[in-house]
Amino acid sequence: MTAYSASEMAGLRDFYGRTLLEDVAPFWLKNALDREHGGFITSLDRDGSVLDTDKAVWFQGRCSWMFATMYNTIEKRPEWLEAARSGEAFMTKHCFAPDGKMYFTVTREGKPLRMRRYVYSESFAAIAYAALSKATGDAALAERAKAAFATYLRYSFTPGLIPAKAERPGKGLAPFMIAMVTAQEVRANLGDITVEGASCSQWIDRAVAEIRKDFMKPELQAVMECVAPDGSIIDHFDGRILNPGHAIEAAWFILHEAKLRGDEGLKKTGLTILDWMWEWGWDKEFGGILYFRDVHGKPVQEYWQDMKFWWPHNEAVIATMLAFEMTGDAKYAGWHKLVHDWSFKHFSDPEFGEWYGYLHRDGTPSVRLKGNMWKGFFHYPRMLWYCSRVGL
Repeated sequence: MTAYSASEMAGLRDFYGRTLLEDVAPFWLKNALDREHGGFITSLDRDGSVLDTDKAVWFQGRCSWMFATMYNTIEKRPEWLEAARSGEAFMTKHCFAPDGKMYFTVTREGKPLRMRRYVYSESFAAIAYAALSKATGDAALAERAKAAFATYLRYSFTPGLIPAKAERPGKGLAPFMIAMVTAQEVRANLGDITVEGASCSQWIDRAVAEIRKDFMKPELQAVMECVAPDGSIIDHFDGRILNPGHAIEAAWFILHEAKLRGDEGLKKTGLTILDWMWEWGWDKEFGGILYFRDVHGKPVQEYWQDMKFWWPHNEAVIATMLAFEMTGDAKYAGWHKLVHDWSFKHFSDPEFGEWYGYLHRDGTPSVRLKGNMWKGFFHYPRMLWYCSRVGL
């Protein structure tokens, strides 16, 4: 393995930026923006044609955040701001229940279809409102961001407020890592404001502390996806599961914070998570990131456990490039080249643009769609945007 030179890093940044601006953003702007009812339709076929008009609520926030962030950081293009405003307006008008919690899906026109237990839509609404507030100077949007983040925090960390999913108590990695990245984005756009009794930086510190204390298992060199309330491993299918891509995503959130603060302790934590979970996730036979593993090496019950989904590869590309920038360690450059080359070889669609979302273990497409209720204008463009700025 050899380290990247300065010119190679510059070439990578240029590639990621061009791919975002010339391929990915135009695909979604052309095909996903609902110019009749507002908001975004993300269920798209290979060529961008619409497969289903129902709308994922979390993508109204995710897509709006992405377009507003591009507007704030790359170029003030009116079409990006218009798209972000469209998603925000649809979300504000149609996606909140009377009690302030958000729906999970609505019809194209905005009628409620499904409410889920969890509150991730609220976190994405918060970052969308925050980015748009910065883009427009609208103080009302800043207040909406604060309110949406408060709802997320309240439901995520108030015992009993979200009904238990099962009778066996447990807690997941996701609420803590999403609290962390939401706080980072709110802080980046609105400053280190106080929400639910703590500053954004304090919420980040709490999330990292929880991950270190209960989810990181040095004796197994693994980060658990779910643990018992006391942090112990739950010896059942769901309790033994590892999601390498998810943990690698948490790693780069922590590395990002370490870079901002110049904090060596945070840096060590982020690198440790990346080191452990790369070894669990990288498929040494076929390449790519495996979806699930069992921490004790036992069979995993989910049938998609050895598939290759788009988003873990997005997170691994970011994490490895950021780790190399922060350390200069050739190991991370080598890992970045592995995941970058494999991903762009197998997920890319040269004919119609964008990426396929779901591959078989050997890297062949499982389905030709480019978007659904889970895949949209978020993980892949966020990777391209973030990596186009690493090292600047």
